[in-house]
This record gives sequence, structure tokens and C-alpha cells, in this order.
Amino acid sequence: MKRSIVLLLVMVIVAGLMAACAAPTPQVVEKEVVVEKEVPVTVEVVKEVVVEVPAEAVDYGKVVVFSTQGVPVAEAEAMRSVVLAGFSGQADFVPTEAFLDVTLAEAQSGKGATDVYITLHGDYPSLADVDALVDLSDLTPKLSDLGIPKAFMELGKLGGDKQYYIPMMQATYIMAANKKALDYLPAGADVDSLTWEQLRDWGKNIYDATGDKKLGFPAGEGGLMHRFLEGYIYPSWTGGMVTGFRTDDAVKMWEFFGELWEYAHPQSLTYAYMQEQLLSEEVWVAFDHTARLINAFKERPDDFVAIPAPSGPKGLGFMPVIVGVGIPKTAPNPEGAEAMIEYLLEPGVQIAILQEIGFFPVVDVEFPATLPIGIQMEGDAVSKQAAAANAVPALLPVGLGPRGGEINKIYKDAFRRIIIEGEDIATVLAAEGDNLQMLLDETGAPCWPPDAPSVGAC
Repeated sequence: MKRSIVLLLVMVIVAGLMAACAAPTPQVVEKEVVVEKEVPVTVEVVKEVVVEVPAEAVDYGKVVVFSTQGVPVAEAEAMRSVVLAGFSGQADFVPTEAFLDVTLAEAQSGKGATDVYITLHGDYPSLADVDALVDLSDLTPKLSDLGIPKAFMELGKLGGDKQYYIPMMQATYIMAANKKALDYLPAGADVDSLTWEQLRDWGKNIYDATGDKKLGFPAGEGGLMHRFLEGYIYPSWTGGMVTGFRTDDAVKMWEFFGELWEYAHPQSLTYAYMQEQLLSEEVWVAFDHTARLINAFKERPDDFVAIPAPSGPKGLGFMPVIVGVGIPKTAPNPEGAEAMIEYLLEPGVQIAILQEIGFFPVVDVEFPATLPIGIQMEGDAVSKQAAAANAVPALLPVGLGPRGGEINKIYKDAFRRIIIEGEDIATVLAAEGDNLQMLLDETGAPCWPPDAPSVGAC
């Protein structure tokens, strides 16, 4: 009997040792981001020990990634040592500030050393114009269950049928509110799906109850008020950014905005970063870029909520800063390039990108408990905003080259003249609309989303 027990114990110990030898060691990198999944090993102990040895991982070889993002030295190192460390191959991350010069030269020569492009949406039309990109339509079915917003996937088609790039990561603008303000929400309003009218009524309710105007906008020097106009309220009311600039819908929008501004804090014309005014409680509800709100969420997460932008008659206008991943036709390793795209869209890798270089995921993810709660809060609002059924993504202006700042001035001048100085709306829109059309004609910039594609200047 004792001998049987001893033999049984020996068998169990042997089984444990064999399982330990067979199981692959998970690769753990900084910030506890696990970039390789442990392959389960099945061990059955009866009279014999049977071990299922996992098949070797596919090695996709060398994959050169050419990127306009992650350029600073610290970010580039994080991309190499953390984000790309789990790829089944040899990832060569090459950050650059001369992206189009190199990629267009490769396309012209018909030869290249790059397998994957990572860059902003605005760079892809130039590459598509010279037929430099692989159509990724055959890859998209493999990505269909990741939760990438349909509106983002459409942007990757550049107004056509081919999938020129796959959305990879995003930054954007949202709203933030002090929880004290929630007591004054209009009846039936949901902070995750507000309308512009409800935002106005929210400000009114706060003012009526407290005597203070608690809505805040970054309309001062260095503020991003022009992005609010270009990417949020204009698309929400007109369905576009440029083509509807002086339409009847635009006139109605400015009439409404005058009503909304009645409840904006008088010092909004001096505000740049809204996190400061939220923390001081000078304002309770504010709009700004996620990077300019983050300190409020980091320092006092229990006091604030992150909110998607409101919706208007034409939908939920919002301005995503979309970074896409594509494959050049000259790629030496197209199979490895496709594997790299799938890898970059894995939820764990998307979280690593957020932690390391600050861009939010484009896929559905569950934020880990180790992620700072402030970033989680912003991430939830960013995801809800992008995934809204009525989302109207309005991209950063494209095709204006070094004159990009001029379009921002046109929108800010319209705001100043109409809202601050009280000029006639139609008169201002006619004059500033002429300035806008002159800019587009002189630069030859075609329309960009949410405006429909144009032949020639927008």
C-alpha cells in the first residue's frame, strides 16, 4: 500500500515537471503589458502522462513599420520595447517626420523597403492618388468582430470602394462635467446622449438655481474653440464642415449658439486649457481636447464625469484624429504586414498603445484595473462618442498645406463677429464664406469628411 502511494506521488511529480517544461514562458514587458498569450497545455494523468505540446508560433519574419506617430525618442522606444515586443516576427519600427517624401519616392520607383505605414488620415489621399496602397478589403472580414466604428472604416475608404487603410488609434475632443452639475440636468436627459438643446437647458438650469454661468469653452488665446466650431457644432447642424458654412442650416446653428452662449462663463474668452477651470470649479461643464481635460480626471476622478459631445439635427458631429495603418504595394513582406495589422488591433496591444503614446483604442476593449482611472473615464466617453449610431466624424482640414491656420481664423472670426460683437449672421457668413472659398480655390483643397468628395477644390 505504501509503495503504491509512493509510486503515485512520483507519477504526479513527473507530470508536473513535464507540464512545466512544455508550457511556454509568457513574455512580460514594462507596465505589466502582456504581449504574448500563454498557450494552454493539456495534461492528463491516468496510468501514463500525456502532454500536448503547442505548435510553434508562426514567424512572420522582418516587418518594417514606417510611422509618423511615436516619433519622440521615448515614444519610439516604447513602441519597440513594449507595443511591438509581442509580434511574431522581427518588428523594425522606423519613426519619421519625412513620411510623404519617402513613401511617394518609393511608389514612384516601384521598389521599397517598408511593409507597413502608420500615419494620419490626411496622408493617405496623397498615397492613393499615385496608386501606392494595397486594397485591404479582403482583410476587413477578419476584423469585423473587433468593434471598430463603421464610420471610421468608411473613412479608410477615402470616399471610394477600396479599403486603403484600417483605423488603428484615435484622439479627439469630449466634454467633462463636475458631478455637482448632474443635479441640474433637464428632465429626461442622459449625459451619454445629450442634444445641443439639452446642453443649453442644462446651463440655464444651473444659472437659474445658482446665479452662476457654469458652461466653459476654450475660446481664449491658445484655446481650441475653432475645433469646436469646425468639428462639433457645425457638422451637428449642417452635416458638413465647409460646404454648409453659409447655408440656412448654418444660420439656424448660429442663432442657437447665441442662446447657448448666454450660459457660458464670461471668462471663456480667456480660457485655453479647460482642466484648470474644472479643477477650480469656476466652470462645471466644459468642452476640450482629451489631453487638455486629463488632469481633472487624474487628480479628482471621483468629482467628474466624461461625456460624449451632444447631437444636433444632422447627428453627433465630432472630430476624431484618426491614425490608420496601411500596406504599400512595394512591401517586401505583405504577409507579415497583414499579420502586423491584426496584431496592432488586438485589445491588449491597443491598451499598450494608450499607455505608452496616449492614443485611444479604436476597438472594443476592457480597460485593465492597472490603467489610471482618469484615462479609463476619458476612454469610455471617446468610445461611446465614436460608436454612436448617428456619429458624423469631421476630420481635421486636409489639403491646405502651410495655410491650414487660415481656415481656423475664418471660423474664429465668424464666432467673434456673430456671438461676441452681435453682427448680422447672414452678412458675416457671406463675407467669411467668401474668404473660405478663396482659401480653398487658391490651395486647390478638395472636400474632406464629413463633406462629400469633390472634383477639384471644395
